[in-house]
Amino acid sequence: MTDDTVTVGGVDVPAVGLGTWRLRGDDCRRAVETALDLGYRHVDTAQAYGNERAVGAGIRESDVDREDVFLATKLDGDSRRRETVQRSVRESLDRLGTDYLDLLLIHWPNGRPPFVPVRLPGRPPLAETLEAMNELVDEGLVRHIGVSNFDIRLLDRARRQSDAPIFANQVQFHPYWDQRRLLSYCRRHDVLLTAYSPLCHGGVLDDDVLVGIGRRYDKTAAQVAIRWAIQHDGVGAIPKATSRDHLAANLDVFDFELTESEMTRIRRPSKLRTFGGFARSRLPV
Repeated sequence: MTDDTVTVGGVDVPAVGLGTWRLRGDDCRRAVETALDLGYRHVDTAQAYGNERAVGAGIRESDVDREDVFLATKLDGDSRRRETVQRSVRESLDRLGTDYLDLLLIHWPNGRPPFVPVRLPGRPPLAETLEAMNELVDEGLVRHIGVSNFDIRLLDRARRQSDAPIFANQVQFHPYWDQRRLLSYCRRHDVLLTAYSPLCHGGVLDDDVLVGIGRRYDKTAAQVAIRWAIQHDGVGAIPKATSRDHLAANLDVFDFELTESEMTRIRRPSKLRTFGGFARSRLPV
């Protein structure tokens, strides 16, 4: 393990990756290609994002070999039965233009997002979905499987019901919602916590604490927030960006280290700020 990777199950995963939610078409393709040119080696997408084809094009048009990219996608809500998991993943592979996925995640629990674990009518049990994902691992189409937006109880259930290790849990994680209990569980069981929205959908950009700490290191508030996330053991982050400058800045977080005091000061749980960020994320782009 180095400072720019997170090691899980003996596998080194780039600590900072590119999130692609709400990126589409040429904007998405260019962002992926630019990110890889800048040094990113971890790209995250999902069937529900509708951009797998553009993500795949960005990877192919870059000068980076597919084998050097840690590529993750997530199952759509309608792709939970054994046959639909199998079919949809093959369709994802075709859209992405690759023979395998490094990581396949269940996007949401079998409930009404966010965080309602009551199974919707017609949704199969979690065990059926995991069994199908395990079959894909056995076939060599998927290297690792995981979940997204699972709380401790559901993550524990997934771990008990899957033959293949649950490699990752992708959740919202930022200074206003650091999910310490969930992170502690992930550490104990060697599960990667992948932080999406590490900038709280832009909510950290004018945070006085982050701005002040950033001055000490000649860094922006956004860079301090990303550094804060990945400085936790077992955490990687997938901030979204499109411009070359922002992509480069998000990756430029490995030349400084926050003190224990700064890590504590940055952590300020706030439901108001968290849900304010969630509301901003739903505004038209």
